[in-house]
Amino acid sequence: MPGPAGVPGGPGAQPGYEVLADRADGTVVRCHDLVAKAHADDTDRADLAVRMRIAADPALAPVLLAPLRPAPAEVRGRPFSLWPYGTPVDPERPEDAPWEQAAALLARLHRTPVAGLPGPVPPMRGPAKVDRALHRMAEAVGPAGPYGHPYPEAETVRAAAARLPGWARGQEPAPAAATLCHGDLHLGQLVRHPAPDGPWRLIDVDDLGLGDPAWDLGRPAAWYAAGLLDPGAWQRFLEAYRAAGGPAAGPAGTDPWPRLDLAARALTVQSAALAVAKAAEAGRRPDEVDRALTDACARISALPADRGPAGTP
Repeated sequence: MPGPAGVPGGPGAQPGYEVLADRADGTVVRCHDLVAKAHADDTDRADLAVRMRIAADPALAPVLLAPLRPAPAEVRGRPFSLWPYGTPVDPERPEDAPWEQAAALLARLHRTPVAGLPGPVPPMRGPAKVDRALHRMAEAVGPAGPYGHPYPEAETVRAAAARLPGWARGQEPAPAAATLCHGDLHLGQLVRHPAPDGPWRLIDVDDLGLGDPAWDLGRPAAWYAAGLLDPGAWQRFLEAYRAAGGPAAGPAGTDPWPRLDLAARALTVQSAALAVAKAAEAGRRPDEVDRALTDACARISALPADRGPAGTP
């Protein structure tokens, strides 16, 4: 797989290296059974060090993939970490997606006593990713011209974002919280380790921290609400989370949406902003999936503004 110059897997690199991801927020390279990650330039080094120590803590061994070294290094001015390779979810087989396993891992993460973990535990960075997605969209679509916006969907996303409280857009401090959250849960954050047939584990602790656990259920809830996640898969995910004692969706048999609605709205805005940004960057119109997300934003923008934290009337 080709990669950028100067990165293993790029031009002139040695065989056996594979670039798994190369984005502004991190470059991930595999070499056989090892995975190296160069984190974003603006990463808070102290917070990343705490997050990695938490991932290496034995209390989280059944939930998080542990790093090969419990502390980040510095390589060419960027924080750098080493991890064992795990087999990811197969994107070509969505029917095999491990929704129940993801839910059970989340529930266990959310039930982890924070007092015994390395600290100080930083805040969960999920809302910051909403802010970043909105900025990326703004840069990609550019300003509106005299005849309107070339991507009117961007205005729909912005209108939905305006209905969120400032903290859910990453523009204000989040309410105080004491639950350990992943912060960026999606199926790409699960791997089997030891590869290829080991138990499922969560990866990528860059956004790990204290927050509202509803945020970790927000993306699947948003996909379900937008018609992008099969209702059966959503129900299995929700039931597995509740069965494992997860605190974010209320007890079995109750309506989960009073707890999940705000997080689902925020993750809809984030996903739609990224969808519009990627379409603009590629010089194409939003596709069917993109439009499902922006249509969901149109419905959100028609709702009253939500000024409180998730679950607050």
